[in-house]
Amino acid sequence: MNHTILVAAVFVAVLGAGRALAQADAAYTPARANKVIELLEQGQPVYYAQATGGYDDGVRLAQTRADYINYEMEHGVFDLTQLREFMRGLVDGGPARSGHRLTPVIVTLPVLGIDELSVRANHWVVHQVLAAGVHGILLCHARDPDAVRALVELARYPFAPAADGIGEGLRGAGSENFAAEIWGVSRSEYLSMADPWPLNPQGELLLGLKIEDSHALENAELTTAVPGIAFAEWGPSDMEFSLIGLPQRGGQQLPPMQAARNRVFDAVRASGIYMLDICNEGNVAERIDEGVMICTGGANAGRAHTDREMPW
Repeated sequence: MNHTILVAAVFVAVLGAGRALAQADAAYTPARANKVIELLEQGQPVYYAQATGGYDDGVRLAQTRADYINYEMEHGVFDLTQLREFMRGLVDGGPARSGHRLTPVIVTLPVLGIDELSVRANHWVVHQVLAAGVHGILLCHARDPDAVRALVELARYPFAPAADGIGEGLRGAGSENFAAEIWGVSRSEYLSMADPWPLNPQGELLLGLKIEDSHALENAELTTAVPGIAFAEWGPSDMEFSLIGLPQRGGQQLPPMQAARNRVFDAVRASGIYMLDICNEGNVAERIDEGVMICTGGANAGRAHTDREMPW
C-alpha cells in the first residue's frame, strides 16, 4: 500500500470512529440546528472550547465535549478560507456527540464595537464570516449601542421580522449558499433560520458582546438592551488593562474589577439575556446558582449540578 492510500485509509477510519462515537452518545433527537439555543431554552448552562485553524482542526473538534466552539479571529489570523475549511471539517468529522449535525461555532470578530461607523464600515467582515456557515458572532469592546444595533442589522436579511429600534437587515442574496451546505439544509430553509435569537424565536444565530473596558462599561445597560443580542461578558483580562493597568496577581479581585463585573451582570439580568463568565470545576456550581449560563469551563461538575439530560 503506498503512502497516499495509507493516509487516506487512516483518515477515513478516524472519521468513521468519530461518527460511531457520536451515534453511541446521541440517544437524543435534536430539536434545533443550534445546540446552544436548544440548551438555553431548556434552562441548561453551556460550555465552550476555543479554536483557530482549518480543516484538520475542524475534524479534530467535531467530537468535542464542548457545547460550542469560540473561533478566535480578533487576535488570531483573519483567514476566511481557513474558517470555511474549519466548518467543512466539523461536518466531515460529525455529527456532534449530541446528535446535532455539527457543534455551533461563534466567531470573535477583529472589528470592535467602538462606534456605529466602525461596524458599518466593516460590514463585509460580518457578512463574510456569517457566509462561512458559523452560528454566531461575538463583538469585542462593545462601547456604543448604535454600533451594536448596526451589528444586528448586518446579521439579518431584509425580510426578517421587524423589531423595534432595529433597521432593515443587510445580508444579501448569495450569502446563504455555502452556509446552507454546512448546516445541511436547503437555501430557503437557511434563509428562514439565519436570524438572531431570541429576537426571532425561530432564529438559529447568536450575537454576543464583550463589555471589556471602562468606556463599554459606561454603556452596559444600553448595549445589552439592544434587541438581537443574546449574551454578554465582562472581558476580565481587557477590563483589567483598562481599569487597573498592567496585570497583577489578584488584580481581577480588586474592588474596581468586582464592581465592573457586578455592573455588567446587573445589566445582563435587566436585559433578560445570558451572562458569560470564567468557570472551572471548582466554582461552576456557584457560578450557575448566581445566574451564569455560558461557562468557559467546568463542564463535568456543571452538567452534574444541573442534571443535564442532553448527551455530550
